[in-house]
Amino acid sequence: MERLAKIRGGLIDLGLDAVLITDELNQRYAAGFAFTDGAVLVTLDRAFLLTDSRYIEAAQKSVSGDITVRMFGAGKRLSQLVREAMTECGVKMLGAEEFSLSHGAYLNWQRVLGVELHPCQSLFYRLRASKDESEIRSMRRAQAIAEQALDDVLGIIRPGITERDIAAEISYRMLKHGGEGNSFDPIAVTGANSSMPHGVPSDAVVCEGDFITMDFGCIKDGYCSDMTRTVAVGYATDEMKNVYDIVLRAQLAGIAKAAAGVTGAEIDGAARKVISNAGYGEYFGHSFGHSLGLYIHESPSASPSVKTPMPEGAVISAEPGIYLPGKFGVRIEDVLILREGGCEVITKAAKQLLIL
Repeated sequence: MERLAKIRGGLIDLGLDAVLITDELNQRYAAGFAFTDGAVLVTLDRAFLLTDSRYIEAAQKSVSGDITVRMFGAGKRLSQLVREAMTECGVKMLGAEEFSLSHGAYLNWQRVLGVELHPCQSLFYRLRASKDESEIRSMRRAQAIAEQALDDVLGIIRPGITERDIAAEISYRMLKHGGEGNSFDPIAVTGANSSMPHGVPSDAVVCEGDFITMDFGCIKDGYCSDMTRTVAVGYATDEMKNVYDIVLRAQLAGIAKAAAGVTGAEIDGAARKVISNAGYGEYFGHSFGHSLGLYIHESPSASPSVKTPMPEGAVISAEPGIYLPGKFGVRIEDVLILREGGCEVITKAAKQLLIL
């Protein structure tokens, strides 16, 4: 597997013989199968997926022949299987995910394995920052499902529906169209609540003249989608139309700047300049976007603090916003694949102001 080869290359760079993978999503990245209460061990020439009876059959069907599947339980502990595999492969220098493991778990693994663990979670951050084509295919599927759900939900929004109803419908429709679950809890906020970027859906009722901001995504093949659309109900005031237009122009400016080799700060700055020049700079408090993949928030991000070039194949959100406390907010979000010389927008939903 190409991913195993990349992990092994990283191990060589770090001077390690193997890495113990306990993070569920890093396990999916390495072995193509995610599960709880198990582990993946990748050495310089072998790979082991260690699981229990709940997942053994699915694991055997899912993983490639490059990975040895072994089962613990019925008197044999997971740590015993890890020690046996380490002995078979002569592992002395073992890496582990220092941020995914609790402090206690990290110390316990050192105790039961009898070796010092070497922090190497940065290896996975670096490798997962650039998506391969199979990952991108899954993310396209997830995005298409989310957009089908949006089409459905736009048809049922009317005065009197609650934020909670809209969020529930979004989740249901994504599942109905093939999603495996939500990337995160959907945001559906209306009226003055839309000025809160991460507002929680409530029993607030949609009224004529309200903006509704919907931020949501689903999981497909383990990979996340993410999108935001802001729509008006009945009518939009001149101020609402103006703010919406500024946000859209800012997003398009950031997208035009986005490419592999450009820094996150430069991408963010292109969008931020549009909003600042329009007099709304203080009302755009978050970054232009974040990477996503197996997690909804990954690195690197398109933010003012990121001064390093974005890698080829990075998948990032494009989501500037303006939030006027006590009045309304607008956010428009697409997902981009960064290429040399530009980017591809995989979000196909229209984003001109829609008045329902």
